[in-house]
Amino acid sequence: MRRAYRVGVWGIWLAAAALLAAGCGTGGVVSGAQHPDTQNGQKLFTANCASCHTLAAAAASGTIGPNLDNAFAADRKQGYPDSSIENVVLDQIRLGSGPLATYTTGKKLTPQTQMPANLVTGQDAIDVAAYVASVAGVSGYTQSVSPSSLGTNGEAIFKGECASCHTLAAAGTHGTIGPNLDQLASKLTLAIVVRQVTNGGAVMPPFSGKLSDAQIQAVAKYVTSSAGK
Repeated sequence: MRRAYRVGVWGIWLAAAALLAAGCGTGGVVSGAQHPDTQNGQKLFTANCASCHTLAAAAASGTIGPNLDNAFAADRKQGYPDSSIENVVLDQIRLGSGPLATYTTGKKLTPQTQMPANLVTGQDAIDVAAYVASVAGVSGYTQSVSPSSLGTNGEAIFKGECASCHTLAAAGTHGTIGPNLDQLASKLTLAIVVRQVTNGGAVMPPFSGKLSDAQIQAVAKYVTSSAGK
């Protein structure tokens, strides 16, 4: 059932979803006086969140974290206001998620990558929450793009899976969650990048099982040949 799917998608958000159903947020309430800027929110979402989450309105098809359309489609259908969704999203931005969070892919229960707390802060966090609340689930449920559709194009894989976390001038990306790859250029070898992409580390998820060996080799070659250029 779709409703059960949504609860599985959010995992650690279950408490937040229950409070939304009760008509309230979880503590980080947005006030009307804060005048969220959804245009700024969209830009920040694209820069910081798009490679991890699917959100049709932002042309984002990340599969690392929950699909935001599917997370709130049922709430949309039931008539919950944007303000309730906004407060849930704002709380999640502020709190992040622990490594025990899970989401479902079909019938499979899979560990969810930890989302760091406070990826954006202050007014920026409010703007992102307002943007997500204004568009998530509006067109109903959506399907995330499969990484297999990226083939072995290293640049496309990097932009699709890594862009919001890493800065790499050659790819035009400015992520700040993970290391600046241009600054690490002199230390990056193909073997090091392959190992990191395969196994992950810290807040970076392992891509073994999500990307094929050929795709991991392709993105590693792209990074090592492009970093610092």
